[in-house]
This record gives sequence, C-alpha cells and structure tokens, in this order.
Amino acid sequence: MSRMISTPTNTTTSTIQKIYDISRDVFAAATPGFVPLPSDVEHLTRSLDSLMLQDIGLDASMSCFTANPQDNPKVTYIHFAESPTLSFCAFCFPQSAVIPLHDHPGMTVFSKILLGSMHIKSYDWVTTFDSNEVTRMPNGARLAKLNTDAIFDATSKTVVLYPEDGGNLHCFSAVSPCVVLDVMGPPYRPEEGRDCSYYADSEVVRVGGDGQYAWLNKVPRTFEMNGFPMHINIRM
Repeated sequence: MSRMISTPTNTTTSTIQKIYDISRDVFAAATPGFVPLPSDVEHLTRSLDSLMLQDIGLDASMSCFTANPQDNPKVTYIHFAESPTLSFCAFCFPQSAVIPLHDHPGMTVFSKILLGSMHIKSYDWVTTFDSNEVTRMPNGARLAKLNTDAIFDATSKTVVLYPEDGGNLHCFSAVSPCVVLDVMGPPYRPEEGRDCSYYADSEVVRVGGDGQYAWLNKVPRTFEMNGFPMHINIRM
C-alpha cells in the first residue's frame, strides 16, 4: 500500500512505549477471567482518552482508509506489541468496513477510537436468569443481553469490556474511515481455549424493564484483514 506508515518519530515511539508500560502493569497478573482493579482501569482509560491519531504514528491520509465502500473493504490490522498477558494493536477501517460480531473469552479489552466514527453493537451472555426461562437452545444458540447499540467517534471515551459484562461480544461497523486502538488481556490463544468465535444475532426476542435480549448463534467464518507491523522497538 502507498502512504501506509512512515518511520515512527521519537515522540511516537515514546508515546507508544508509555501506553505499553501502563498496559503491562495493568495486565501483569492477567489470566482468563482477569478483571483489572478500578484504579488501574481509570489510569489506562485516562491515558488512552488523551491520545490523538498522530500520537501513534498514523494519519488520515493513509491509503488503507480510501477503499471503495462498495467493494467489501478490508480492515487493516497494525501490531504494536504482544506479551503472554496482553496484546496492543490498532484497527484501521475504510468507510463501511466491518469486524463481525465476535467474542473475547475470559478477556478484558480497552478500545479507544482515534479517528472517524463507528457503530458498535455489543452483547453479554446471560448466565443467570429466571428459572422458567431458557438460556440455551437445542441448536446451540445462547441468550445474550444487548449492551450497546450506538455510534461512537474520536470524541468518545474509551470503551472497556470485561469477561462477563461491558459488551464482551461486539461488532464494529465503520460509518466513516476510522481507527480504533485496542489493549486486551490476556490475548487470544487458541491452544489455551481462547480462540475468537463469530456469531449471528437474531431479532430482539424479549424487551423488558431490564433490557433487550437476542439469540446468538455461533457461525463458521473466516475473517481476513490486511496486516501491517509497526516497526517500533518496544521495551518489553
């Protein structure tokens, strides 16, 4: 791709290193089901909320934002760093690009939009319910509660999802060219049972005083992204 990413400046490298250092401390003890302390969540979200696109070496003129919305445009994945306890990356979306509804098993994820706007739809699994209600269907579908169904942009605060709440299953749809920065932990590890699964949601099946619910069916899907490494020497 042309106009992808220039050589990171010292300022960019310093900013990315700072975010990584904070994230490393927040996720130092991350294992499946890990939830950071509220003070750690506040510290990392405050740092992410202060970021601008250029702080991580990206800009809106990059060619990955210019795909034709009618051509099923691909998302570009930019890798910053990964350790046994966390993953640090960014996703660049042309207009109309989509990351389908997927889960984050046993993971906590911080997401900050740095450019443009996107529609986020998210759910959480229903694990306890009225004893007369069914939460699993014979076909494998599971009942989930709608958490978010709204448009977010670069002025929005960092969104945090947790292993069992906050919208652990979500779909990102680009309303305009956009970038979302993700810090997650522990990272996906298929060999340890933390693979990424994709889902299709039904129409809302119940609306009550406590929210809206839908059935989610796991679907076979191969989701392909363009990949681009960020050549920064991060001290791990």
